[in-house]
Amino acid sequence: MKALRFHQFGNPVVLNIEDVALPALQEGEVLVEIKASSINPSDVWTVAGRFHSQLPMTPGRDYAGVVVEGAAWKGKQVWGTGAGFGVVRPGAHAEFVAVPSSWLSEKPEGLSLEQAAAVGVPYLAAWQSLMEVGGLQKGERLLITGAGGAVGSAATQIAHWKGASVLAADAAQRSQDADVFIDLKEQDLVSAVQQATLGKGADIVLDTVGGNLFGSCLRSLRVGGRQIAIANNGPDAEVHLNLASFYHNQLHLIGVDTQKLTGSQIATLMNHLREGFQAGYLRVSQPETDRFEQAVEAYTKVAEKRTRRKQVLVFG
Repeated sequence: MKALRFHQFGNPVVLNIEDVALPALQEGEVLVEIKASSINPSDVWTVAGRFHSQLPMTPGRDYAGVVVEGAAWKGKQVWGTGAGFGVVRPGAHAEFVAVPSSWLSEKPEGLSLEQAAAVGVPYLAAWQSLMEVGGLQKGERLLITGAGGAVGSAATQIAHWKGASVLAADAAQRSQDADVFIDLKEQDLVSAVQQATLGKGADIVLDTVGGNLFGSCLRSLRVGGRQIAIANNGPDAEVHLNLASFYHNQLHLIGVDTQKLTGSQIATLMNHLREGFQAGYLRVSQPETDRFEQAVEAYTKVAEKRTRRKQVLVFG
């Protein structure tokens, strides 16, 4: 089969499509023929060496495809993300991938394979953050930073599905579905949140930006509020925290890393998401597709942030 591989860390030019052997199935595994696989920013970071992958390696976390070997699953269309894909085991930017059957989730009806491949990491991050660890409740006020991005868009949809209202903050792209939009180019985050909540503050913050916004997010919370950190886009990972204010306001700070999820946990979360897509609460835009042979060019677009549309590699 053909697989995208890198033998050294660097920018996308280190990637090459190579001929490799089909995966040898272990007990309990199935063989999935990949039909579509998206490129996440974390895939670019994997190639750059941020996660210290074993080399050589095939990147790619998200996929949609068809099971071609594996009795109970054979012929079924599946979607999802592989635990450790592209870091400790070969990823989904290849024509076939082997996964334990317990990692599988059936693709929702109504989504194309290309759309299904674009769901994985962003929606997993949003669901894990809000529902599994954040405990988002009906009627709560959710503040999302970086709301115009893939995770922010997914989180907005999930929040509305569960009956929460959304304050969306972004400096680059407007969130069309939010109840309140805060333009960070023109508005101060804390002041805007206080105004929108009549001085009460947000119940929960999903901070997809980090960096300089970290402290502003904490100051935007109500007493007893929760802040979830999933990224840091600033030049420095160190942030300032006023400890006295933190404990006097009884705040909760939670970190989420989807790469720590097991394959079985991912499958369970994908099943929850499938319910939302099939019931019409969740939706995903048609991604921009590239043939697998154009993988390096597609990676370069993501690395250089030339487009905000999801990039999906199409096989066959």
